[in-house]
Amino acid sequence: MKTTFHKMLSLTLALLVFMSTFSFTVDKHFCGSMLVDKAVFSQAKTCGMEMMADSSASEGSCCTNEKTAIDGQDELKISFQSLELDQQLFLTTFTHSYLILFEGTAVKHVPFNHYSPPILVSDIQILDQVFLI
Repeated sequence: MKTTFHKMLSLTLALLVFMSTFSFTVDKHFCGSMLVDKAVFSQAKTCGMEMMADSSASEGSCCTNEKTAIDGQDELKISFQSLELDQQLFLTTFTHSYLILFEGTAVKHVPFNHYSPPILVSDIQILDQVFLI
């Protein structure tokens, strides 16, 4: 359960970073006031009215193209010096306390760890009928 949660959280954070840095353009082609085509990442298809407008120079073109550019974030790394003093203090304290969580404890040395226990000839608790309840 814990590893599944960690995997889902890391995937969510990776998608968040990806979507915040993702840039794209939306191209729309209008013929009059009607939307003819909308395209993301490519040029929108035209309705063919531009060719007719080019042949007759006296009329203005009724078609318009609209481009909307959505820019993602360019700089992801924030310098430590640009933070205020209380933010720097919080980050250093949080980092220090978080890293202390993963420090291991000292390994205890047990001198009789490799010796086997004595052979049990008879069970004294059953012979004396002494039971822990």
